[in-house]
Amino acid sequence: MSDIHSTTFRYEAVCQELGVPQNPYFLKMFEKEKEETILRSKTGDIRDNMHLYLAGNNKLLTDKRLDDKDCEVLYKLLQNNVFVTSLDLRYNNITDEGVKFIAKLLEENAVIEEINLMCNDFGKDGAEVLARALHKNTGLRCLRLNGNKIGNRGGMYLAQMLQINTTLQALDIADTDLTTESVIAVATVLNNNRTLKSLNMNRPILFTEQEECTVHFAKMLKVNTTLEELHLQKFEIRDFGATRLAENLMENLSLQYLDLSCNRITRDGVKELSKVLKRNTGIRHLNLSFNRLEDDGAIHVAEAIATYNTTLEILDVRTNNITGKGLCALSDALKMNATLNKIFIWGNVLEETAAIAFANLLDSGRLQKESTDVQPYLVDGKTILSELNHSEQRHYYYAPSYGADVPSWQPRGKNPRGSDVKAYSNSGREIMAM
Repeated sequence: MSDIHSTTFRYEAVCQELGVPQNPYFLKMFEKEKEETILRSKTGDIRDNMHLYLAGNNKLLTDKRLDDKDCEVLYKLLQNNVFVTSLDLRYNNITDEGVKFIAKLLEENAVIEEINLMCNDFGKDGAEVLARALHKNTGLRCLRLNGNKIGNRGGMYLAQMLQINTTLQALDIADTDLTTESVIAVATVLNNNRTLKSLNMNRPILFTEQEECTVHFAKMLKVNTTLEELHLQKFEIRDFGATRLAENLMENLSLQYLDLSCNRITRDGVKELSKVLKRNTGIRHLNLSFNRLEDDGAIHVAEAIATYNTTLEILDVRTNNITGKGLCALSDALKMNATLNKIFIWGNVLEETAAIAFANLLDSGRLQKESTDVQPYLVDGKTILSELNHSEQRHYYYAPSYGADVPSWQPRGKNPRGSDVKAYSNSGREIMAM
């Protein structure tokens, strides 16, 4: 099968074979793909693959989430299919039984490159069958399991998989109740893995104050030469852990996106991280939001940006108790630095001095409106900053229903007030921007 028409015909045959009714959600997405195919053919834009979007949290498209029976249908439908190359199954009711069919699909289908199983209802058994399937699979590039409680045992299965699999490039196992043992196992495996480019390890469950997990990740970053994106949000990182990361990042030239948000880093930890910025390593996106940098920490970062760094492009320091002094230092640093083009500061102490400084940056053209999350306005002759939703955080937990960012396969809704509204997530950009 190589087009949407044969895929639709096969779906009808599978439902008849299994004796189940056809799911209106499947039919709706197939019809949208047919419409898109007709439109593209008129412009000469012929595409030989399809992204099958079946997210359960989109009320504009469905009011019923997929279950394990739908996974069996998907397996039968796609086991020999070469047209569908990515699956989005987030926010459905898929349990360990349903994941078995997804695993069988991965064993038999080498065309599918991305599967999103975020926020379903499977655990360690589902993680085990997926991991075993990826021992054999040679096609999958991106796997997202965020929000499924696979626990320590499931994390160990995935760590073992990373020792064998040589094609997976992006893995999201955030918020899956990993514990210290499995977190350290993943970090240890990455000492030798030369395939994975993006890893999301947000919010493990750690019962220690010694920061062993952070230390293992720091040591891994010293020798790993392929990882480009690392998320360590809610990782209980303190100044000791930040210092260990900084020491080892000095020799790392591959990491481009480092997310250390929602930790316990203060001015002392960020002082060490600023030394990495002065070293001009490969880091282009640094997320330090929701820590405790305060003015001294912001000044350390500003000094690195103003005098040494020529590689950092995006800086996020939201909600760090930075007052006007620190924010003005960052503003002055932007005048000296020509590389940094996006900065996010909302949630700090936005005094008028800071508001005027960022208003001047916007007026001068040094910052574009879409490159920051604040916008100045005047009230009784006083400059104040308001918040804008122009962050890098979009399309991670859900796709927007309104506005210019609505994907082509989704109907464009209308805001009751008549204006466009964008929906954003809270965990950084979508992994690998895929």
